[in-house]
Amino acid sequence: MNPMLSEREKEIVEILSQDINLSVADLSRKLNVSTVTIRNDLSSLAEKGMVHRTRGGAIPAFSPSVIRRQKSHPEAKQRIARAAADLIREADTVMIEAGTTTALVAQHLLGKRDVQLVTNSTLVLPFVRVNPALRLTLVGGEFRPATESFVGPLALSALDRFHVRLAFVGTDGFTTDGGLTTNLLEGAEIVRKMAERAAHTILVADSSKFGRRGFVHVLPLTGVGTLITDEGLADQAREELNGAGIEIIFA
Repeated sequence: MNPMLSEREKEIVEILSQDINLSVADLSRKLNVSTVTIRNDLSSLAEKGMVHRTRGGAIPAFSPSVIRRQKSHPEAKQRIARAAADLIREADTVMIEAGTTTALVAQHLLGKRDVQLVTNSTLVLPFVRVNPALRLTLVGGEFRPATESFVGPLALSALDRFHVRLAFVGTDGFTTDGGLTTNLLEGAEIVRKMAERAAHTILVADSSKFGRRGFVHVLPLTGVGTLITDEGLADQAREELNGAGIEIIFA
């Protein structure tokens, strides 16, 4: 869940993701606060891009699947994203692939000036809005609500116009022999294109992703220069990855 939200705001988004038909009065009763407080919270959430206001209530701006992924290992994702952001220089050129961990990289760029970001992820937008020092190029294409991303031929063609120093990509799973995998063919195409257009590709993934295999092959491990993950990565996994020549940064 977005760390810019208060605890009650996070709870409201979670409740609405389960039932979009709840009114302000319903939320007021569930959370035991006044309707005025709920209306103020909904206005705040709308300003942060988390909900869309409706007559008498609101609906989540994101797909329930995105919200579920945001709630998975949130502390590890924040540490990983912060470590990733530390690798970005001022006036750097960076691609960020769609994902709940990759999007958080942009949040930790406050204080770094003239960074040019290229992304297919709409989850990056709230962080760029509050950081005028960043320059953002959002590639077009077919929008996929389940991943908050643009994919397809138009997105791939747009990415071909750029060359960047760093590309930050995510994965649904990775192994030493199978490399990076995902469950979405179109997402795999985006990752491969970003890796092709970057001087250095960095995988940001919490340790729970190691050992998982998705439906679609994305990249071999040799296509990734660095892995940023958390300390939960098992010793055997560390040995296997080191043996494959992958630099590991623990966050």
